[in-house]
Formats: sequence, structure tokens, C-alpha cells
Amino acid sequence: MPDLSAFPITARWPARHPDRIQLYSFPTPNGVKVSIALEELGLPYEAHTVQIGKNETWNPEFLSLNPNGKIPAIIDPDGPGGQPLALFESGAILLYLAEKTGRLIPADPAGRTETTQWLFFQMAAVGPMFGQLGYFHKFAGREIEDKRPLHRYRDESKRLLGVLETRLTGRDWIMGADYTIADIAMLGWVRNLIGFYEARELVEYDALAAVPAWLERGLARPAVQRGLEIPPRG
Repeated sequence: MPDLSAFPITARWPARHPDRIQLYSFPTPNGVKVSIALEELGLPYEAHTVQIGKNETWNPEFLSLNPNGKIPAIIDPDGPGGQPLALFESGAILLYLAEKTGRLIPADPAGRTETTQWLFFQMAAVGPMFGQLGYFHKFAGREIEDKRPLHRYRDESKRLLGVLETRLTGRDWIMGADYTIADIAMLGWVRNLIGFYEARELVEYDALAAVPAWLERGLARPAVQRGLEIPPRG
């Protein structure tokens, strides 16, 4: 049985199954990427709820695993060379899990690189822009009288949706016929934008065709449905 006691985070969130991947997360768009991937891949894992509303990501134990103080993070007891591997940043975790299993990413180098490109598109553009729009449209930012920030993030979010619309036109998934980590990275963010962030009308989502069809296909996947609720909010 692997010994994970060298990782301080296990003192606060004990591993009942130390031979499984340990997931420290919360069901946000970034958090559910990894739970969805784990469900799709069928890898054994143990999910620990890190309450972001209680600032649990800023305690010393969590910061010892992820110095950036954001969910998600993992410990894989069977990392490279059979040694435990700690990893943070959701995009890096998705890429690691895909490479570990040889699934959810094309085998050919060109396809792998193109998939990584779209993964980075989510990390560098879709996630930050949709998140800021949510802040200015639904959360504390809505009280700001100057609406220029809201309009800036609205317009950029609409542009990014347009990029996705162009890419998905005539395709089932971002990489064509194959469902990949690029889709997993994006699904939660688009779902949150039109649902939790209540920005459906603001970004003129219903004027799109390919993106809504893609989102519906993605949300219909059983692994996605399970992953969206993992770990439980508590």
C-alpha cells in the first residue's frame, strides 16, 4: 500500500484509499474538469471536498500541494517510475491523465499538439474571460457603476464563443469525431456561462448553433453527469 504521509495535505484530508488517485477539488468549472476526466477514464480515485467558500485552499496543508491556492490538485500514488506525483493546475492534470492512459488525446503528434492548443485556449482565454464576465454580471462587480468592464468581458466572451462556433461547425467535438480533453476543459465553462452566471442573453448564446449542440452532446455523457457533482459540495 502506498505511503502518502509525506504529503501534508493528507493530514487534513486523510486518504482512506492511498492506492488511488487523490483528488482535492470543488465542483466549479475548473474543478469538474478533472473529475469528469477521471470518470471518463475509469481510473480509481478518491475525491476530497475543498470548500472554496470557507477559504480552505489557503490553509497550509492545501498550499503545500498547490502553492497557487486554487482547486483542483491531485496526488497520483502511481506516478512516473511508480513514484507518487503531486500535480496542480487543471489543464496540466488533464494532459497528464490523458498521457498516462493514452486516451482522450490523439496518438499522432500533430493531433496531440492540436488538442493541446485547444486545451490552452480554454486555460488562457475561455476560463479567465468567462470567469470575469460572471463576476461583473452576477457577483460583486455588478454593483460597479462603470459598466465598461462588464461590456469588455461581454464582448470578449461573445468573440470566444464565436471562435468555438467556427471550430465546431460540422464537427461533433473540438477535434472532430474524437471526444478529447479539449472538450472536457471547455464544457463546464460554457455550461456555467449560460447557467450559473446567468449570461445566456447577455452573450446572445441562442444565436449560436454548433456550440449549443456540442454542449448538449457533452452534458448527455454519463461520465460528465457524474463528474459535475464530484466532489460533493458538502
